[in-house]
Formats: sequence, C-alpha cells, structure tokens
Amino acid sequence: MAHIPEGFIIPNFGPTAAPSAPAPSADGSVSTAPAYAGPRKIAFICSKGNLDMAYPALIMGNSALGEGIEVHIFFTFWGLDIVHKKTNKNLKFTLSGNTAMHMPQLGRLKPGLEHVSMPQAMGNIPFMTRFATSMMKKQMEELEVPDVPDFIDLLHAAGAHMYACKLTFDMMKMIEADLHPGVEGVISATDFIEISEGAQVIFV
Repeated sequence: MAHIPEGFIIPNFGPTAAPSAPAPSADGSVSTAPAYAGPRKIAFICSKGNLDMAYPALIMGNSALGEGIEVHIFFTFWGLDIVHKKTNKNLKFTLSGNTAMHMPQLGRLKPGLEHVSMPQAMGNIPFMTRFATSMMKKQMEELEVPDVPDFIDLLHAAGAHMYACKLTFDMMKMIEADLHPGVEGVISATDFIEISEGAQVIFV
C-alpha cells in the first residue's frame, strides 16, 4: 500500500462496488472471449481547431510515443484544421468563450492578478485574438515546444498513426493534397472505432 502523508484524510466514497459479472447476450449465453491483450495503445480524437486545443493531444501523443506506446490520432470537424496544410500554420487562440484564460505576466503588476480570469468581453476588442495567439506562441517557443506544423512532422517521424475524418473531409470539400503527408488515410468513424480497439481513448 502506498505511503499516506501524515494528516491526509481519505474521503469516504462509500462501499466499493463488487465486480460485475459478464452481461449475457440476447440468447442468454455469456461471452467467454478473452479481453484485449495486444500492445498498449492510446487513441486521441481531435475535434477542435483552436491553437490551445491542438496542443494537448500533440503533447500527450508525443509523450506516449516516447514511452513506446502505439499512438492513433483521429482529426474530425474543426480538428481537421490541425493537419490541413493551409490552416495549421494559422491556428488561433481567443479569449472569447474561454473562462479559464488568465495571464501570468499580470502578477508582476500586483500579486494575485495572475490567477484572475480575463473578462470575456476583451475577446471582442479588435486585434485581441491576434495578440493572444502571438502571446501563446511566444510562451510555447520559450518552452521549446514546436509550432503545430513542426509538431505534426515530429509525430509522423516518431511513428504516430494519423487519420482524417471522412465525414468532415467531404463536408469541407477537401482533397487529399490538403492534408499533411503524415495522415495515413481518410477514414470513417466506424473505421477508427475498429482501429482503436483496446486503446485508451481521449477526446479533445
């Protein structure tokens, strides 16, 4: 059992549920098929095209590859902008709709301000999105995090499997030449469900 720090109180969440028995099928039989026992893998579903929503899957995917874990990434809806060669250089970061946005730099003016969320209305100020995007890119650069196109190159070279959603691809009238060469194919959601069998699935 792990060491519990002195004074740490473990919340009481009630009795632990007993493991459930396998559910019977329609004919009353119980499946005895073995659980997935293949190599460890992780699957990301990227559904948003904002700069701050692109990085989580890219960073976690890169970390997983470094641990020898098989990585699959499915880009769907606005997430397809991450692997679209005409858009992935220009992903934006905005204050609008982002209630968690705060600026560490403000702590230099007055301690505590770095934790205060920025007013949503500031997102409507002209050029604010450009400023916020530039600021985030600078912070990433200072931490030596590659920009999005370079990150996609890095993941491709490291062996990540990347796919474009066929529904979104057709809806946006895209052609395969629009996609980063590391994208292995344009597949359906059903195809990705098959590919991600046995994987940890993370929706971004």
